[in-house]
Amino acid sequence: MNIIKKEWFLFAMVAAIGLAVLMPDIGKTGGWLQLGWLTSIGIALIFFLHGIGLSSQKIKQGLSNWRLHVLIQVTTFVIYPLIWVIAGQGMLALLPSALAIGFCYLFALPSTISSSVAMTSIGKGNVPGAIFNASLSSILGIILTPLLVGLFTDVQGAQMEMTATIVSVAKLLLLPMVIGQLCRPLLAALLERYKSITNKVDKWVILMIVLNAFSDSVAEHIWVGFSVYLLLSCVAICLVVLLAIAYFLQFSCKKLQFNHEDEVAAVFCGTKKTLAAGIPMAKVIFGANPNLGMILLPIMLYHPIQLFYCAMLANRYAARATTAATAVAAK
Repeated sequence: MNIIKKEWFLFAMVAAIGLAVLMPDIGKTGGWLQLGWLTSIGIALIFFLHGIGLSSQKIKQGLSNWRLHVLIQVTTFVIYPLIWVIAGQGMLALLPSALAIGFCYLFALPSTISSSVAMTSIGKGNVPGAIFNASLSSILGIILTPLLVGLFTDVQGAQMEMTATIVSVAKLLLLPMVIGQLCRPLLAALLERYKSITNKVDKWVILMIVLNAFSDSVAEHIWVGFSVYLLLSCVAICLVVLLAIAYFLQFSCKKLQFNHEDEVAAVFCGTKKTLAAGIPMAKVIFGANPNLGMILLPIMLYHPIQLFYCAMLANRYAARATTAATAVAAK
């Protein structure tokens, strides 16, 4: 029971997928719950709350360390997309096109905010630097993610009119975030008081989007022929990519002679891909595409894998920092 209580969100996502498989009419677009317009309102609310929670003071604290910022943002928006440039044609040949596009979308996503900062803190890393880079990544992603997906996807059903898509994403995501930031002086204290409630808003909206996306795909018979082997292949791809990026960042940090704090921030901000912003953004970019459930599968698999791996890595970094501090104190 403790595991279910602690990881309720992951269990709820599995339950939403199960409900979509068994009763797609409940969650499909135009179905009983009318999730089509509810999710749009929820997405705007998520980014409005993100705007209120964005502390300009903490971001300013991390501004000066430009080498850290360049490494994280280049990894997020150049190195990850390069994986698609190198392996994309192979994925399109081996995987269903919607699933391959899902990996393209995963590689183009920005970093997370909450878990990147939390893991950096656990690993005794540069928290202001992590806050700055995770926040910057989220803002850049509103423009760069649809731009990269538009540049890389020329498969039928995945083509997008880039200008229109970026404008749509900006209106639904960036505009509420800007309004939230403007309202921060008035609402920040209220948001902090009800943090236990507001922190769950994004999760409930994501659950609605997952239910809607998978209900649509089941209703359109998208999953016919999808095998366990294919699912395991997706898990393997996610794991290999995560380990490769983590190794690349650790190697780069050593070459750049980063201290422990900056290495921790670089690894946890650079390896992460956001589920919280990624699923709502996919809803905007791909619209009512019946393949959306399959497009979302890679980020839904990558999310728990990255959390599990980064939690182990954070504890390892924390132990290393404690050992170093003890050695210095003993001198």
